[in-house]
Amino acid sequence: MSIRTINNKPVDFDAEGFMTNAKDWDLEIAKVLAAEEGIPALTDRHVVVLNFMRREFETKGDGPSIRKLTKESGVPTKELYELFPGGPAKKAAKIAGIKKPHGCI
Repeated sequence: MSIRTINNKPVDFDAEGFMTNAKDWDLEIAKVLAAEEGIPALTDRHVVVLNFMRREFETKGDGPSIRKLTKESGVPTKELYELFPGGPAKKAAKIAGIKKPHGCI
């Protein structure tokens, strides 16, 4: 684990770069994490996905699979890959401040 300061807040991350405490997350932290993942700006559509990921995590204790994400978030698969290239579920979970979903490699 490592602690980083983001926007004057200490934030703890695991060895894979996922936040260890989802309650530390806010949209300003998400913007920094998105930039680090190669997403220069978060759009409203990004935020739809991030909020869906966080709701799933809060209710079930894990992020949704890519299948559930495409079926229930209102964002189709093709758009997910455009918004979060290179693995939308894993990348969105990282930016959403939740732990890595179990189905992600």
